[in-house]
Amino acid sequence: YEHIVFDGEPHASAMRYEALRSRAFVVFSFGKVFHATGWKMGYVLAPEALMAEFRKVHQFNVFSVNTPMQHALAGYLRDPSHYEAVSPMYQAKRDRFQAGLARTRFRPIACEGSYFQVADYGAIRDVPDRGFCEWLAREHGVAAIPLSPFYQDPPEGQRLVRFCFAKEDATLDAAIERLCAI
Repeated sequence: YEHIVFDGEPHASAMRYEALRSRAFVVFSFGKVFHATGWKMGYVLAPEALMAEFRKVHQFNVFSVNTPMQHALAGYLRDPSHYEAVSPMYQAKRDRFQAGLARTRFRPIACEGSYFQVADYGAIRDVPDRGFCEWLAREHGVAAIPLSPFYQDPPEGQRLVRFCFAKEDATLDAAIERLCAI
């Protein structure tokens, strides 16, 4: 996600910190950054000893590779303009979606780097997030993702969901229209 950071803030990579650099893996996903998650392409950086251990596991997890795509992506990365445009594009989508959410009963939580906007729905319904997401999709045609599956023990009474704003502007605008009607 190093190219999905907003408001001029730098990405906080583990490689920037001496105490972490010798024991960290940095993983880059082309699919995540370039909005093509089906690609299943990326790379990993780590100190040589860690990479040796990583390769022992990785060899049993990957059975076929799209070699032409690997070469194409290596060439693509040679031009920084390809990935330098990612952050401003996602920031514009975040800003558009947040401005729309401000007209709803949802309360957006600050989003400094991601293509997901977390929002508090407590002013709308007092139900657990999974039920809320099902209701929102069924009754209003907008999909949200519950946060509780990301916790071992979700906080009691937390009323948060996340929306993906990595969508066409027309899709975001239609979602906001529906959310404004709640």
